[in-house]
Amino acid sequence: MRSQEMALLTHDALLLPQGRLEVRVIDPSNLRVVADVFKDRCQLAVGMFRADGTPPCYPIATQCEIIDFNQLEDDSLSIVLEGKQKVKVLSGAQQADGRWMVRTLCCPNWVPEPIEGEFELISQALEQFYEVNPDLAELYSNVKLDDACWVSQRWLEVLPMYNRDKIKLLNQPDCHKTMAFVLRLIKAHA
Repeated sequence: MRSQEMALLTHDALLLPQGRLEVRVIDPSNLRVVADVFKDRCQLAVGMFRADGTPPCYPIATQCEIIDFNQLEDDSLSIVLEGKQKVKVLSGAQQADGRWMVRTLCCPNWVPEPIEGEFELISQALEQFYEVNPDLAELYSNVKLDDACWVSQRWLEVLPMYNRDKIKLLNQPDCHKTMAFVLRLIKAHA
């Protein structure tokens, strides 16, 4: 596999393949990144912000596409990102204008699989979560509540947990440990 250079946006939230995230872009260097992506000058990766790292993100990021954008009332830009492919961040350098460019290598995405048995509870809980948080549900035209991979990744995106712990789960070869973790959380709070 060949490595690929990508522009990096960092964010507090996690974005995974098939996930969507709305991001407000204010910083001029990030506005230049968005412009370069629209001009097909570079690919875009989003990584969870890490203050003590160079580059300033965790080693797993997600290659993504900008699928929508809006100018907000305060003249800032809102973009909606859709995750496509997990990538490992190998290295990075900050450009003179403040942008970060990272060298990445594709990581295998988790394979879709049906949710079965007691794990259907995590799907039902995610559906309820979206009912309570309609702003997140509105990002998706198609929810895949019957896909264990999709449901697991959406939970990792929204659960309030340390980013380093999310990375441990993301480094697993499939969604099984994440499903078991979320199921334990739900049962513990039932």
